[in-house]
Amino acid sequence: MRITIFGATGTLGRVIVQQALAKGHDVTAFSRSDGALDHNMAHLNIVKGDVLDGAAVSAAIADADAVICALGAGRNGKLRANGTANILAGMTAQGVKRIICLSSLGVGDSAKNLNFFWKYIMFGLLLRPAFADHVAQEKLLRASNSDWTIVRPAAFTDGPLTGDFHHGFAAPTRLKLALKISRADVAHFMLGQLGSDHYLRKSPSLSS
Repeated sequence: MRITIFGATGTLGRVIVQQALAKGHDVTAFSRSDGALDHNMAHLNIVKGDVLDGAAVSAAIADADAVICALGAGRNGKLRANGTANILAGMTAQGVKRIICLSSLGVGDSAKNLNFFWKYIMFGLLLRPAFADHVAQEKLLRASNSDWTIVRPAAFTDGPLTGDFHHGFAAPTRLKLALKISRADVAHFMLGQLGSDHYLRKSPSLSS
């Protein structure tokens, strides 16, 4: 499958690129900085660009079968939503329907799965702009005519790929959630959605 990955040099994006190539996909990696990727890897096309540049985004989506959006902006707001708006416009222009998009546990009804610290200290105070950005991003996806899946992981860790995590759980849930998950497991889950419609137009939460 031909995949365009946005946010490809972020801490999660790099893992998605690596796993996608290992699975035999042809990858176009779009990012503001290309230094974190190996330019000599087979089946990898690196595109250096700004996700706020609609023309560059659309060009990077040409010939893709699907898009993965793993945009990050730290604590800042607006980049995720504005970038996703350009991605969706580019998908429409290029006739691409499928998008797997990174969001966060805590957005929408998944907020009921957070503990006090994450709900009121992190997202309520320290990460408020980033949280609002995810909310706006999800709204754009839901209003689009794309075949979207919004993935809402808990806090990232640097742990290995385990395949041992909860996904698609209800809010609230009786599961004892760790409220963390490895980037490798998140990447594995996101790539797994490319060949599945189980979570089509749904927002599965992820947590160990």
